[in-house]
Amino acid sequence: MTFTDIALHVPDILLPSPSVDLTAWSVVACDQYTSQPEYWRRAARRVGRRPSALKLILPEAFLGAADCDKRIAAITRAMRQYVAQGVLSHHGPGFVRVERRTSRGTIRRGLVAALDLDAYDFRARATSLIRASEETVPERLPPRAAIRRLALVEVPHVMVLIDDPDMTVIEPLFRDRLPLLYDFDLMEHAGHLRGALVSDEAAIRRVARALRALGAPAAQRARYGVAGSRGALYAVGDGNHSLATAKVVWESTRRRIRAPAARAAHPARYALVELVNIHDPGLTFEPIHRLVRSVDADALLARMKAYCEARGSRCSHRFFASRQALEQYLRRAARRPGQRIPFVAVRSHGVLEIDKPRHALPAATLQAFLDVRRDSESGLDIDYIHGDETLRTLAARERALGFLLPTIAKRDLFRTVVLDGALPRKTFSMGSADEKRFYLECRRIVP
Repeated sequence: MTFTDIALHVPDILLPSPSVDLTAWSVVACDQYTSQPEYWRRAARRVGRRPSALKLILPEAFLGAADCDKRIAAITRAMRQYVAQGVLSHHGPGFVRVERRTSRGTIRRGLVAALDLDAYDFRARATSLIRASEETVPERLPPRAAIRRLALVEVPHVMVLIDDPDMTVIEPLFRDRLPLLYDFDLMEHAGHLRGALVSDEAAIRRVARALRALGAPAAQRARYGVAGSRGALYAVGDGNHSLATAKVVWESTRRRIRAPAARAAHPARYALVELVNIHDPGLTFEPIHRLVRSVDADALLARMKAYCEARGSRCSHRFFASRQALEQYLRRAARRPGQRIPFVAVRSHGVLEIDKPRHALPAATLQAFLDVRRDSESGLDIDYIHGDETLRTLAARERALGFLLPTIAKRDLFRTVVLDGALPRKTFSMGSADEKRFYLECRRIVP
């Protein structure tokens, strides 16, 4: 079943067989804990020799490792093994109704479905039905593409947002009695996951009707004040680079398929995602901070000042005797114009202050500068960190500088994407690191 007008496809769901330990199978998204490889080593010890999604992914913490090519080859072998040995079994076609309890005790609801990659455009100013919410960095795609080109199955961590204030798409499914697929605790005390199969045709069509109503021109005009063709039905919240990789690989595959019917039926045209309502009370937005390592903090701050002033902005920085003094200053200065970006280094706390910034968001102001420095300084080590205390710990080491960024209001995301295009990369996070999607469902992507 495919609903082409709303880019929705009903996938054939693969899940681990009943003999598989789901707590060992299900691991967090590969783009988490990038500065904490010990997390991934703990996960590997927890998994041991058991079947696991960990053996089907490449954690970004190891992207620069000398054995990266060997890891990719091992992923391809594991996929073929799991398919050949019956580790993965069919449960579809259908959607999966997902209930995630986080470590904080909040409940987030979602719906695993497949989206049509022909309706996705990850360019910053796209007007497609499916859009990126943040900038896509082409340099981050090749390692993912190397895995997907040889993959038999996909195992996604992509979370795609819908703007459904009246809760018409996902939430009604939680009133239905559905066959349970899984119900288990996640590793590393990350919460609990429960899923049920949505295979009834009437329920599937009800989802499609509700999505179609959200995408209707009148609804788009009412929410965003734009013509229907400029509106967006889906915005990629998490896993944009993974979905962009699926798009790039599909475009390459598509060019080799001449018959239109074969293109429409090819499984690689679609990508498995979890749909989440941006109005779900269990969904929170968190900031993503910046950590610069192997750097002279004073020199970097001086370069930031020069960079801003060369572009017509004023930039200054000041230090404080304690974290408490910094926080008191920030509270007093909150109503003043301009942007303030707190920073932390070894034994010091401070704030960057930018008057008349060229970018609307502090994350965009800082990222534009860091991109310039990365281009001019080979080896500049920039990382993206979830959690205030994690950043403070990492930045307290010698020759490191951490910048604490604010988050955006989730109610503003769709309007911003529709009117202004994709945000700068790593502007926000949907929850903290351990609240990200854990890999579980799979889907075959070769005929």
